[in-house]
Amino acid sequence: VLAEGGRVCADARLVEAADLRVDQSTLTGESHPVRKQAEPLVSRKRVPAKEHNVVFTGTSITSGNGRAVVFATGMRTEFGRIAQLTQSLGKEQSPLQKEIAVVTRGISLVAVGAGLLFYLLALFLAHMGPTESFIFALGMIVAFVPEGLLPTVTLALAMGIQRMAGRNAMVKRLSAVETLGCTTVICTDKTGTLTKNEMSVKEVWFPGRTLRVTGTGYAPAGEILENGAPVSAGSDTDLADLLVTFGLCNNARLSPAPDAAGQYSVLGDPMEASLLTLAGKAGVDLESEDRAAPRVYELPFDPHLRRMCVCRAFQGSMLLLVKGAPAEVAGICTGLRRNGRDDPMTDAARRDIEAAATEMDRRGLRVLAAARGARADAGRKPTWKSLESGLVFLGLAAISDPPRPEVPGAIATCRRAGIRTVMITGDYGPTAESIAREIGLVGHGPVSVLTGDAADAESDAALAEILRGEVIFARATPECKLRVVRLLQGQGHVVAVTGDGVNDAPALKKADIGVAMGLSGTDVAKEAADMILADDNFASIVNAIEEGRAVYANIKKFTGYIFTSNMPEAIPFILHAMSGGRIPLALTVMQILAVDLGTDIVPALALGVEPPEPDIMDRPPRDLKEHVITWRLLAKSYLFLGVCQSGAAMAAFYFQFWTNGHAWQWLDLPASGTLYQTATAMTLACIVTTQIGNLLTQRSDRLSILRVGLGANRMVWIGVATELVLVSLIIYLPGLRTVFGVSPFPLANWLFLFAWAPLLLVVDEVRKALARGWDRGLPLPDARPEG
Repeated sequence: VLAEGGRVCADARLVEAADLRVDQSTLTGESHPVRKQAEPLVSRKRVPAKEHNVVFTGTSITSGNGRAVVFATGMRTEFGRIAQLTQSLGKEQSPLQKEIAVVTRGISLVAVGAGLLFYLLALFLAHMGPTESFIFALGMIVAFVPEGLLPTVTLALAMGIQRMAGRNAMVKRLSAVETLGCTTVICTDKTGTLTKNEMSVKEVWFPGRTLRVTGTGYAPAGEILENGAPVSAGSDTDLADLLVTFGLCNNARLSPAPDAAGQYSVLGDPMEASLLTLAGKAGVDLESEDRAAPRVYELPFDPHLRRMCVCRAFQGSMLLLVKGAPAEVAGICTGLRRNGRDDPMTDAARRDIEAAATEMDRRGLRVLAAARGARADAGRKPTWKSLESGLVFLGLAAISDPPRPEVPGAIATCRRAGIRTVMITGDYGPTAESIAREIGLVGHGPVSVLTGDAADAESDAALAEILRGEVIFARATPECKLRVVRLLQGQGHVVAVTGDGVNDAPALKKADIGVAMGLSGTDVAKEAADMILADDNFASIVNAIEEGRAVYANIKKFTGYIFTSNMPEAIPFILHAMSGGRIPLALTVMQILAVDLGTDIVPALALGVEPPEPDIMDRPPRDLKEHVITWRLLAKSYLFLGVCQSGAAMAAFYFQFWTNGHAWQWLDLPASGTLYQTATAMTLACIVTTQIGNLLTQRSDRLSILRVGLGANRMVWIGVATELVLVSLIIYLPGLRTVFGVSPFPLANWLFLFAWAPLLLVVDEVRKALARGWDRGLPLPDARPEG
């Protein structure tokens, strides 16, 4: 048994239906309740949106009642079938996961190769023993492997998730953060995602004039305007009669939402509820009108006649109120209300009504007409036959599910960022196209509107070609959405899919990034998604993409920062081997680990939380073929900044010897003892101090530090303080200095060390200035911002 307000708990075939309407938007994406009837289907093909004699699990009854025979429960229902389709889909690795796997293998091969090479050099050139050569080779491997890179990437992604949560985007999977940054296509549902899923009357039409209606939602906040001036039911009798008719020929109810101030909840058909809201905006007191003319009979909506009638007792006669499709209502009217008087209905007037309704329908608006009449015999229930004379046509109301106010701006940002947006909806084509044009998703030129059936009829090759142009998918099934996502991915796109219904779940699961709505989304959609929007705000996904791009750019920044210090870590081993052991190791394995897993971590994390650069959403999505670690990054880190840092570190090493009895001696220096340990402490401290300059310069690959701003990221200075404290503890704390094999040097030596600190900053500022000058002239092919 089905009754108004109830939820359907099984798939069932109707045997009786009286004015039964079902909200199945979560299953099919349709924005309006669907009228159901018990008549058998002609088609054998199962398409839920077209099965008017079936009710489905998870949908709700908005009006009417009926009886149905259950034929499927649990996983055998349409809901269950979609859930099984979703579960059968696997999740591929994200671009970052693939990149990290490649980088890890590459670094491991390089490090092991270098270790093997230097094992042989130590064995045969430096004449070390096998054990000493093995330890030496191990030091080379440690020097080449950036041990802090992977934990820093993980922490940076985690902090990116935290920032996204602050912008109402809840990410369920770490790697999804960076994947957002390379998104090229967003496939979005319409109902509840681009629109508010709240019906609102936008226009009221009378013969010869049109009124505009402001305000959205079901709260009676807004105005009815004629030529920009407000009008009300009290000053306009045509408007009053039309709105009273719409309000009393109505089965919906509105009540203030208990948990949201200014919001209203709907019981019944949302379209009928929007008519109640319209009456409230015009100042009509429907409760008083209802008491003055109590309901007596109702002729429920007839799907063939496409109209309904409510009969009310009024001053000894019967008031007949009719609502329905414009052509059908106008066809049974003998009169026409115009400027306060009732004129005879003519064929020309009917053509005007149909033309106005067609124009509204072309704009994606749902149009309802109203008429009224009276009968003297108040005690007898009328029939549709008896109503075909004596009715006066009153006017039209145009209803829409309005776009969310933030969506046009978000779509424009996506377009500027080189991200394409494709609408895939279960709603009707004209409605989808109208919304798409209103929000700027498509231009003013021709656009392909493809129904799910039409898409199914196309081959993969033909549909892939259609996808290269502007296209809207309407009346789309879950299989159609899934196919579109697969074809886009086959074209090399990184696809994000947004949605809130059960019908969106397979596409959400297959997408590179599935984005579910947190407030209106179903549990199935949320489970399939990688990210949930807490505020159901489409603009939040654009914010998340911005954060994703920033995360990727920041990964490149701290990768460059970490790689730079690998060079001064490796150079001492290279010099030691090439000199045949006559140049002592300026840095030990433990000291390398102190940098990689100690002093470098917090500064690298500071780069991981750099705010997005101002033009980050003006750049196109990054090419998936572009790697985090490029030859350009390696050359800058190792051959430019790394060489400068290596020179400073070795200068600090020799400075300690030259100022303590070994002036200008390059070879055969002590390789043990207090003086040697102090010299290695100087090398370690110099790497840390020069990393301060490296930290500042890595904040932008093109902009000067003066443009970036010294105080824009407070974490940078926390990182500087942390690395200085850590290296000081290692050098001066007795227990730690024993572990790391160092001895303290005089505090005055810090003046020498800090003199080197700006080195990397200064030389890279020169490089940036030359690069900007080149960009203003003839740019190099790869002269674009990192990330």
